[in-house]
Amino acid sequence: MKKHWWKIEYSITLLVLLSFIMLLIPLKLENYRQARFISQWKEQNTKLVYLFSVINAQKSEEIIKSLNNSETPQQREAILLQLIKPYMRIHNVKKIPWRYRPKCMNGSRISKKDDFYFNELYFSETQKIIGVKDITAEKDNDAWFMLMFDVNGFLPPNTWGKDIFGVYIYDEGRTVPFGYTSSIEDLQKDCSKTGKGFYCSYYYLIGGEFND
Repeated sequence: MKKHWWKIEYSITLLVLLSFIMLLIPLKLENYRQARFISQWKEQNTKLVYLFSVINAQKSEEIIKSLNNSETPQQREAILLQLIKPYMRIHNVKKIPWRYRPKCMNGSRISKKDDFYFNELYFSETQKIIGVKDITAEKDNDAWFMLMFDVNGFLPPNTWGKDIFGVYIYDEGRTVPFGYTSSIEDLQKDCSKTGKGFYCSYYYLIGGEFND
């Protein structure tokens, strides 16, 4: 009788341990995946800083004149695309699937009217998705363009602050991650499951962690 009860207790204990392990595995995998995305973003940002320093050193008066004379955002975006294309190995022909719809960290969708909506999206040869957007600069110190990077490409989660990050491009090739001018409190609030996730682009670069 005692042996029978021992087997039951042993089975229950084993079942509880297995259930606990099964609960931990998805969490561990998610943490690992997020750490990998952040590492890829840090590497991409480092390359961006170097890339635009090179572009700035090589830019010609003809390019500046073309940007100034462009009448539409699409024309300016095309000029920037031609500048960065050889460095980022961007495909001109390969189309982004219509099912690709980036979302915010809190689950909300991004409409075409939002500042962080990117209409022009491209694949790189490394399967990243790169977005290019012109910004109307009203002052000399305003940003000129925005760039978006989905470091995981078409694969999920396609979410800002998880696998999607972005930067502003200023005159003289200066790149500034989204959230650069925000306070720590605002960075933490945005880079959480109740926030949009845009400011994670800068928050992770200064050692911040995802805020549950």
